[in-house]
Amino acid sequence: MRRQNFTDDTVDYAAVGATQAHDLMQYPPEHSLPAEDSWRIGSGEERFAAASELLLSWAPLRSEELSITDVRPATDGGYSGVAFDAEGAPIAPSRVESEQRFATDGTPFVSPGTSVRLHGKVDGHRADAHLRVISVFEEPRRVGYILGTVGHSIVSGEELFALEWRDNDEVWFVVRAFDRPTAPSYRVFASRVRRRRRALFQRYLRAISPLYTS
Repeated sequence: MRRQNFTDDTVDYAAVGATQAHDLMQYPPEHSLPAEDSWRIGSGEERFAAASELLLSWAPLRSEELSITDVRPATDGGYSGVAFDAEGAPIAPSRVESEQRFATDGTPFVSPGTSVRLHGKVDGHRADAHLRVISVFEEPRRVGYILGTVGHSIVSGEELFALEWRDNDEVWFVVRAFDRPTAPSYRVFASRVRRRRRALFQRYLRAISPLYTS
């Protein structure tokens, strides 16, 4: 699938949107390692709204040893993002924001086409990367976005973050990803990629639900 060229840089992998595919874990993109997990973080509309605010203000990437800089919303004003159906096929976005929103510290909220620099360490190794927001979805009971790597990371791939306010009133945080190792040490030892991914998932969870400790 060819991706729209909405900025000067493009992502460094081909399977854009594959984190949305229901069979990601069985059929990941070639040479990639898939991962997914979900956690119940509370219940009710208030919990869903508070967690959504955290998610859209980059909380998963601004926790513990991770930080972000150089947050740049798309400048063309016309990019509305990409949405995907259950099979991972592109469809029209579910919602397009009319204006840019900001976190309390002035950082722009997540929006389609935004690029960001990630800095830090995970599992003792650097986690520096250039990332791009592929898609943002804000629905009455589901909020989230997809991030793709542009470059300068030890892995190449995609992450999906989602909050779901389910019919039984429970609120769940869901993360899905696939990683293709690019650093030599990670290409040889796949276990390092899996360990790195588990460590990242735990950081993301604690950022959205600080009371989660295990």
